[in-house]
Amino acid sequence: MTTTQVQPVNDTKGPIARDSLALNDPQKALIAGGIIVGFLLLVYLLATQHISQSMLLVIGLLLGYTLFHARFGFTSAFRRIAAVGNGQAMRSHMLMLAVAVSLFAPILAYGTTFFGGPVAGYVSPVGVSLVVGAFLFGIGMQLGGGCASGTLYAIGGGRTVMFVTLLFFIVGATIGAYHLPFWTEEMPAFEPYSLATSTGLGYGGAWLVSIIFFVVIAWITLIIEKKRKAPKMAPVPSAKGWHRILRGSWPLFAAAIALALLNALTLMTRGTPWGITSAFALWGSKIAGAFGVDVASWGYWQGANAASLEASIFADSTTVLNFGVILGAFIASAAGGLFKFTQVTAGNFAASVIGGLLMGYGARLAFGCNIGAYFGGIASFSLHGYIWGILALAGTFLALYLRPLFGLSVPKSNDSVC
Repeated sequence: MTTTQVQPVNDTKGPIARDSLALNDPQKALIAGGIIVGFLLLVYLLATQHISQSMLLVIGLLLGYTLFHARFGFTSAFRRIAAVGNGQAMRSHMLMLAVAVSLFAPILAYGTTFFGGPVAGYVSPVGVSLVVGAFLFGIGMQLGGGCASGTLYAIGGGRTVMFVTLLFFIVGATIGAYHLPFWTEEMPAFEPYSLATSTGLGYGGAWLVSIIFFVVIAWITLIIEKKRKAPKMAPVPSAKGWHRILRGSWPLFAAAIALALLNALTLMTRGTPWGITSAFALWGSKIAGAFGVDVASWGYWQGANAASLEASIFADSTTVLNFGVILGAFIASAAGGLFKFTQVTAGNFAASVIGGLLMGYGARLAFGCNIGAYFGGIASFSLHGYIWGILALAGTFLALYLRPLFGLSVPKSNDSVC
């Protein structure tokens, strides 16, 4: 079977031609290798950690598989609505959030984890730290070629420059962890605000308000599309029949539902929603500690966080989820015959360095990324999740003016892929 050359997902150089994502023959050796690595990691976790870690690895695998097969993006969704006016991806976000709040509401109101432990959503303060962090993250994800989840699944797909983004994401997150006490203790902020518990609405009332918000946002995207005459998203080539489940691509609505279900399973397994970037701060701090930096004295690593710094990274649930996402995306890309390391240009390299730093630093200040703050925060009925989305979108608008400085394209009004 012959096809045109595959261009990696989340390309930052320009629009992706429709036929450049055509499926190739399955890369069977890579699939087998991915399955073997996943099995060995699962066995190791079963032997050394609580069973919840093994469950989270499987959930992470499914998250990565879903993200890759649907090309489900947060960076691209924000860029499409800002640059072109296309809101299809944003409406898939609203579907994802609607399913998530429908699942989270009863869990947060009455539930416990699968192991009888407490559950808690991500409800964080609203202040200068959030505003600055989310805005920086919005800029960073448009320069770095992907958000937190996008970075992980693009690495799984072989996009070489995303390793640069991840490296500096870790550096930025570590610096952000060091600076976080200043931003949270010295800068003004309001107390965490929950639509459920801070308003008297309860989870039922907060669910209804949330659904109304999502419907209104979806309606606004339709108005924007009509006003700007935005082109529809170009369809991604996919396998036929049941092969589509294994090889992709998946429709956005299917991925939206799957991601919401998997986030709820994460909440039921570890007691908190899906998150990504806290692990980057942990990895960076452990590396810094190995080089003699006294990270244990940092304010960030006091209290409940201190145990994570001392324990194995495999005891960290977010780390295990991240490994699962990368591995799941790797298997998915190989199943579609799409895994391929890609060339790194000087412009992409520089943009990835700056983008990674901004995302890492911004995520610590904003109490999370597109997953922990935006997805997890809104699903947890937290006001900070909505504000995160607004500020990240503002950062996206600014980043559209910065991208050409690095040789990165800005989508034109008639681009169907961007």
